[in-house]
Amino acid sequence: MRVPLNWLREHCDPALDARALADRLSMTGTEVERIVDRGVASTVGFVVGRVISAEEHPDADRLRVCAVDVGEDDPRTIVCGARNVAAGQTVAVALPGAVMADGTKLGKAKLRGIESSGMILSETEMELGVDPAGIAVLDDEAAGAEPGRPLATLLPISDPVLELEITPNRPDCLGIYGVAREAHAITGAALGEAPWSVDDEAVGDDDASDHASVRVEVPELCPRFTARVFEDVTIGTSPLWLKARLVAAGQRPINNVVDITNYVMLLTGQPLHAFDLDEVPGGKIVVRTAAEGERMTTLDGVERVLDAESVLVCDRDGPSGIAGIMGGQVSEVSAATTRVLLEVANWNGTNILRTSNLLALRSEASTRFEKGLHPDLTMRGQAVASRLLVALCGARQVPGTIDVDADGFEPGSVSVRPAQIDSLLGMEVPVERVHEYLGRLGFETADEGDEIRAAVPPDRHFDVTREVDLIEEVARVHGLDEHLPVTLPARSAGPGKLGRHQRLLRRVEDELADAGVEEAITWSFGDPGRLARLGLDDVEAVAIRNPLSEESRVMRTELLAGLIEAAAHNVARGAERVALFESGRAYLAERPPAAGGVLDGRFAGERPSPIREPHRFGCVLCGPLRPASWRSRPEPADFYDAKGLIELIGGAIGAETGFAAGTRPFLHPARAACVLVEGREIGWVGELHPRIAGALDLPPAAAFEIDAGPLLEAAGSGRESFSDVTSYPAVGEDLAVVADRERSAGEIRASVLEAGGEDLRDVTVFDVYEGEQVPEGKRSLALHLRFAAPDRTLTDGEVAERRTAIVAALESIGASLRG
Repeated sequence: MRVPLNWLREHCDPALDARALADRLSMTGTEVERIVDRGVASTVGFVVGRVISAEEHPDADRLRVCAVDVGEDDPRTIVCGARNVAAGQTVAVALPGAVMADGTKLGKAKLRGIESSGMILSETEMELGVDPAGIAVLDDEAAGAEPGRPLATLLPISDPVLELEITPNRPDCLGIYGVAREAHAITGAALGEAPWSVDDEAVGDDDASDHASVRVEVPELCPRFTARVFEDVTIGTSPLWLKARLVAAGQRPINNVVDITNYVMLLTGQPLHAFDLDEVPGGKIVVRTAAEGERMTTLDGVERVLDAESVLVCDRDGPSGIAGIMGGQVSEVSAATTRVLLEVANWNGTNILRTSNLLALRSEASTRFEKGLHPDLTMRGQAVASRLLVALCGARQVPGTIDVDADGFEPGSVSVRPAQIDSLLGMEVPVERVHEYLGRLGFETADEGDEIRAAVPPDRHFDVTREVDLIEEVARVHGLDEHLPVTLPARSAGPGKLGRHQRLLRRVEDELADAGVEEAITWSFGDPGRLARLGLDDVEAVAIRNPLSEESRVMRTELLAGLIEAAAHNVARGAERVALFESGRAYLAERPPAAGGVLDGRFAGERPSPIREPHRFGCVLCGPLRPASWRSRPEPADFYDAKGLIELIGGAIGAETGFAAGTRPFLHPARAACVLVEGREIGWVGELHPRIAGALDLPPAAAFEIDAGPLLEAAGSGRESFSDVTSYPAVGEDLAVVADRERSAGEIRASVLEAGGEDLRDVTVFDVYEGEQVPEGKRSLALHLRFAAPDRTLTDGEVAERRTAIVAALESIGASLRG
């Protein structure tokens, strides 16, 4: 809603500048999004002038030399290019030194040998209209105005506009007078008389019903339909003051009749529509629902297809308008119009919203009707529009109003208890203040025992229905920012803490970030085709009933696709190194997936659901992770980089991770593995298949994806633990272990660690050998063992004893020492 400040001040002048008023409105519930400065920055140098003479320029066919009285001793000579300038006109003049709306400073100029001392202004140069062709003639505005009078006293040439964000419950603020009432309520400034307080009497012996009739077939969708008839209407351009207000409020002037309907809607918040009565056969109007598939052409020239729930305003031959949204071309007001039927109706807001969405057609009228308007507002619009049609169009108002009223709205009334106000707000508001605040907002109040009874005005009928609604009105006018005491809320216990799994989740995320991997957040939905691209055609994805697009029809079943698409996006834009991880959920149908499909995982205590949502950690690495130096060339990320990250996060939370042979369709068949925790498969790690990387123009890349549930279940507390640094030397031993090729290094290492006891601090695999000196089907693993005690130096005998236990443990799994 655009509210020109000069128009607002006509009804309520709070004596605040635009910025201060905007702050006050925003703090009391009427949000001001921004302030737009229209017109000139300074009104100095803009005056009213009167053209004394207008002669042809001796050296230019299209220029006229004007003598203009601007209230000085001698008239000024102004050269003007407008063809409509003539002697006797009252015009707007900018004198040398005036600064135009575009920032140009006006000076004296010589045009074809004649000096011009000023400029006669057009509508567009003052930003008051849309007609750039000729000068703006002020005869209507300047009745009695003397030359030299400041132009700003007649026209809003400098007019800040407040752009309001109106909440759905406040359609009253979609009218200038409604915003004025709001300014009156929150500042106490005087409020002018309502524009509809006087409804002029019509002249004539006939009646509106003699010229037109209205039948409403759907009263539940049209609670009230009013119509008035006007004859001897003269169609023309609107006066400049009216065009100026429409332009400032965001409307395009068309002609005086249409401009009046738009002006009254902006003033009162009640939409109107004018019909050319001569184009309505027999003057008969019927309000009905459309037939399924019925068509009509609206004022914008588009043919609309309607359904059986859309409401139409029809004449004898068919539709002439879509109720509450837009009129039709059939009975449009034109230059030939002399008789006008003015419709001011009330429509069911829910139905208007539905039809507007169905047709993808929104208008200023539908924006107001869909929020819910009271039927009594119709007569407000009739009163204001009738007066303007008579004054600006020379029309004769036919006596009488056609009024089809379903009479389904009882006057609203709500009680409020002063004690409840104090209790709910936590501050005392005097009873006399409650009466004052509600009175400013248009409520009529009366004391009834311990309660205050408030009659709800029609424009707040749908908004104020409960006691708490009245309390809110009192609170915001009283001023929450000024009077509400600052207190801490009462609480019986301390603030909540992170649970164990939350703490562990954050620990894993922090470890990955500390390792130089950047966190990404990708879409939770995507294209079913990306499962096929990863070779997971057999995975059942959860379909979305109302997808945003064809490319987002299913929920994701893995994190990998989103991460590699993000990596490809960055590589395509010149990133040489991409390291991304995501901590998020996948979405799986309850039916277990086929073997080789996606993973599963759930935190302990999670309730079963038709859709499983396992939390996952996913990661993609591509490009060199370490910068090049004079000693080494950069190497692209590989399987071991991704595997190392898994071991890093496992060690950080105290969960022992292992690896076993295994692959996925999207991984390199010889550079992939399954991830294990406590013998349970929780994910995969490996290098992307060259086919997948090539299709996305990715360099060689490594990735992993693991379920958080079983990983965190196997973890410790997630709290940091520390060991004292010992001053006693460690003892190192190397072993060469021969085992079956199928026996994993992790299994051998775990067996050695268990047998070595608490003094065996670490076991590292530093070589693997397969060849002539090792039996077929076997391989040799070289292990480095580090023994250390915190309180002494270990003896050779103690280390030998541990070595014997280790050899026995190896033999129990079919391994032996080489040689």
